[in-house]
Amino acid sequence: MSYLLTTLRKKKEIDSIIRDTIDKVLVLRFGRATESACLQLDDILAKSVREVSRFATVALVDMEEGDVQVYVKYFDITFVPSTVFFFNAHHMKMDSGTADHTKWVGAFHIKQDFIDVVEAIYRGAMKGKLIVHCPLPPDRIPKYQLLYKDM
Repeated sequence: MSYLLTTLRKKKEIDSIIRDTIDKVLVLRFGRATESACLQLDDILAKSVREVSRFATVALVDMEEGDVQVYVKYFDITFVPSTVFFFNAHHMKMDSGTADHTKWVGAFHIKQDFIDVVEAIYRGAMKGKLIVHCPLPPDRIPKYQLLYKDM
């Protein structure tokens, strides 16, 4: 299903989609096409893309490519898949009760969860907010252990 989604392989492509996506949420899934969790998320994204098309653009970022590592390091992506959200070139954050508000780590359980999250980010962004509260119940938010390097 991921073949239905745009795949970005160069930093220049990521820069331009962030800059050129206006008045819509930009959803960037960072991961590897070879990982099962990424394939599961890609399936949900592909099935949802039509329903969110009025207010969101979805693209995949292939982490295997060299110069996208600038973004991987910037967003501290250590777990895949990780999904980052933007609105009018501003990084959108979401408080989902985890220590990291900068990205969604892991796959969504169901298509509706993804749609609800993107809709919440869009509504918050339209009100000028840069951080929104996660609309999902805690049991549907992936849990992971943050590992801090050099501590």
